Amino acid sequence: MIYGSAQAWRDASRKRVLLFGMSGLGKTHLANMLRGTGDWFHYSVDYRIGTRYMGEFIADNFKREAMKVPLLRELLMTDSVYIASNITFDNLAPLSTYLGKPGDPARGGLTFDEYRRRQDQHREAEIASLLDTTRFIGRAGDLYGYDHFVCDSGGSICEVVDPANPEDPVMKELSQHLLLVWIKGSDAHTAELIRRFDRAPKPMYYQPHFLERMWGQYRAEQGLDADQVNPDAFVRWTYAQALAHRQPRYAAMAEWGVTVTAEEVAQVRDAAGFDDLIARAIEARSAQS
Repeated sequence: MIYGSAQAWRDASRKRVLLFGMSGLGKTHLANMLRGTGDWFHYSVDYRIGTRYMGEFIADNFKREAMKVPLLRELLMTDSVYIASNITFDNLAPLSTYLGKPGDPARGGLTFDEYRRRQDQHREAEIASLLDTTRFIGRAGDLYGYDHFVCDSGGSICEVVDPANPEDPVMKELSQHLLLVWIKGSDAHTAELIRRFDRAPKPMYYQPHFLERMWGQYRAEQGLDADQVNPDAFVRWTYAQALAHRQPRYAAMAEWGVTVTAEEVAQVRDAAGFDDLIARAIEARSAQS
């Protein structure tokens, strides 16, 4: 770890952390709180994915739909209107909409091949965005004068790295420049995340082998052809499986850094509280060594 002790963390003139864990446990809450102090640069991996690496895919998808409407088609063909994604740190809907869900086209589903193609695009974009973190650490200090840096990673980070491999290029790069912090949820949090997702299912990125297994298993259990699958029903069913699939991968990533709980995160009110949270996590890690 880049901070050898709790005191080294407290004394650091430039603090750099990467937050990871399931969406909904407090990563963006902490990042927004730190950014609000004026001393921390907030780097959102999902925002970087949706702007730098997948922005053109997203905009083209909007245009493809607009071309089906005669009036909009005419305006687009004469460069009379401009269609773009208005993605923000707090609104990643354009990215989610583009990723889509597989299943019945009459219910907004994509063919599985198209869905996989977009998943592959996301994987490449996420890896590139994670590797961009180091450059943004430099930009944050050199260009904007920020002393501290927080990377708000996406929930799917564990799907694009191999934490069991000490030579994994993404894990090596990140751990050399930031302290990796796992926000760990409890069983109660897992149940709440599933309930929340069930109310409003949204697209996610899944590891290819896991996704193919889930697609085959779901259709076999339901006795459905690919174009008969209810897209929302499939992603609801898959989400619960994904939580269990991701937990050991997050735990393996935590071996490269420290662990805090979602309950602890919920108690943090300011930057001083965050400093205390990380210091305690480093002390706990040191005690285990």
